[in-house]
Amino acid sequence: MPTLITPYKIDIVQGNVVTREQAQALKTGMSRGEVRDILGSPLLASVFHAERWDYVFTFKRQGQESQQRRLAVFFKGDVLERFEGDELPSETEFVASLDSRRKFGKVPPLEATEAQLKSFQEKNTPVSPEPTPPAASPDVSYPPLESTPGAAR
Repeated sequence: MPTLITPYKIDIVQGNVVTREQAQALKTGMSRGEVRDILGSPLLASVFHAERWDYVFTFKRQGQESQQRRLAVFFKGDVLERFEGDELPSETEFVASLDSRRKFGKVPPLEATEAQLKSFQEKNTPVSPEPTPPAASPDVSYPPLESTPGAAR
């Protein structure tokens, strides 16, 4: 029996986000350190494939198709030889794909008019309270806390 209520599922982000701008910054002949500076640490770096770094990214959101992107970087010694992978989104495209907020058309103004500011100030001006009279001293006398020397007990 189908139901209209579904449990909430959290967004799952795994791996390294690599954008088109980052991939365009890669040049053959770069050192491993330079590649790491641009792309970050690889998600997969195998002992058996020391000349290859893999950057994998997956993003799963309820109600949307799963995104997955891969980029493989190949070295010869300590020098970048080549790289290959999926078509990568630009940074702007990637951020737009993450935005799950609904578009409501007109954006409300983020500035208050002079009349609104004046109205707010009038409503929130504290009224100075009338001074309270000082508390009257009690008419009760209390015995001293310490006994006086020589007093009988």
